[in-house]
Amino acid sequence: MNLKSVFFLLAGNIALLQAQTSDTCRRIKAIDIAIPAAMITYGIISVESDALRKWDYSIRNELVENNYLWRNGWDDYFQFSPAALAFGMKLGGMESKHQLPDMCILYTLSNALELSVVVTTKKLTGRKRPDDSNSRSFPSGHTATAFVAAEFLHQEYGDKSAWISAAGYGMATLIGVSRVFRNKHWLSDVVAGAGVGILSTKIAYRIYPSIKKPFLKKDRKHQTFICPTYNNGSLGVTFSCVF
Repeated sequence: MNLKSVFFLLAGNIALLQAQTSDTCRRIKAIDIAIPAAMITYGIISVESDALRKWDYSIRNELVENNYLWRNGWDDYFQFSPAALAFGMKLGGMESKHQLPDMCILYTLSNALELSVVVTTKKLTGRKRPDDSNSRSFPSGHTATAFVAAEFLHQEYGDKSAWISAAGYGMATLIGVSRVFRNKHWLSDVVAGAGVGILSTKIAYRIYPSIKKPFLKKDRKHQTFICPTYNNGSLGVTFSCVF
């Protein structure tokens, strides 16, 4: 797949996500999408840029050599750590931007948007992993999931302290670094994945008010609870509604 095809693929996926935002929702400001858009663009350009591909190979060769400390599966679980921190603080009594049911829905929605872009792009681009294990390298799904969690933490608690946001993005960055160290992804895969994760969460927070509005009825009290679950390596969703 050539550079132009990849560009339109990712741009089309992002456009579909943004198209879900109605006129009554808050629009995503240019400053909000500048950084993740730049990260995604870097990844797209790397598909056919000889200079960036050489940089990918150079970084891989330097990091993977004699690397034993990173050869385990801790990043399969640690990728959710920023979100776990957000839910932990909420359950511990720290006030967040949204109530717990809304937080669960927002986190689930963010991951759904991210997965729709990552899975589709992986299948259509077919970039080989550095270790040649398969052709689903671009973009990095672990990194995208980690940055969904980091942006989620930032959205809920970023106004409390900049250190909270820094901790979340630090943990997500560590996941991205681990994917390169473990020889599972190129640097450009990780950078693009981070951009997709951040942008997916920003979009989720923008479109959520319009999704929630039809369910708000003044003459009826009810509680809806949707939360992601993880059990024995499988992701799922728990849903309950009390009228």
